[in-house]
Amino acid sequence: MSAHRSVFNTPYRAFLFDMDGTVLNSIAAAERIWTIWAVRHGVDVASFLPTIHGARAIDTVNRQGLPGIDAKVEAAWITEAEIEDVEGVVEVRGAAAFLRSLPAGQWAIVTSAPRALALRRMAAAGIPEPDVMVTAEEVSAGKPDPAGYRLAAKRLGVEVTDCLIFEDATVGIQAAEAAGADLVIITETHEHPIQTQHATLANYQSVSASVDPDHHIRLNQI
Repeated sequence: MSAHRSVFNTPYRAFLFDMDGTVLNSIAAAERIWTIWAVRHGVDVASFLPTIHGARAIDTVNRQGLPGIDAKVEAAWITEAEIEDVEGVVEVRGAAAFLRSLPAGQWAIVTSAPRALALRRMAAAGIPEPDVMVTAEEVSAGKPDPAGYRLAAKRLGVEVTDCLIFEDATVGIQAAEAAGADLVIITETHEHPIQTQHATLANYQSVSASVDPDHHIRLNQI
């Protein structure tokens, strides 16, 4: 855990969570599918795979600038393949219990995955479905654009700047920063230490949540 303390025991209106790498680990499954796609299209796998995390599939495809392909068709293939392959998808330690401890109307998931894939992975990892979930289809611009986080806050009836965002990937961190919200970075799926000024947690085993009489929610260290 970092020495950053400002997010702990601070009142927020809601908690907003990224999904992949933040409440569940789908790296093995995602990299299996994207490796197949990269080989098929002559994309260098080693340099490509680190770029896939946290972004919408269509944005990842478009970034490659490949001639003569339909990005929507390619993204749809990726999604269907990922829905079929959830082997090894597991929760980030403590995530399911932590999410179940939160008031239902005060948390949301904001993911770059399409809804069908998000629900499939959450079910595989035992992650509860929130009342509010913003998925890839619901925003015109994916992370690092903050639109998803702003939409989730709006649906919860709060200002995004009154929320605490939980993220893991660079584009998600950038989206949270652009939204103007406080941020915690979950590092359990990181192979290398992340350089950041934000608070970090390995997982959810060392924190709990509490609710004030005025319905503000706080992140507490155990």
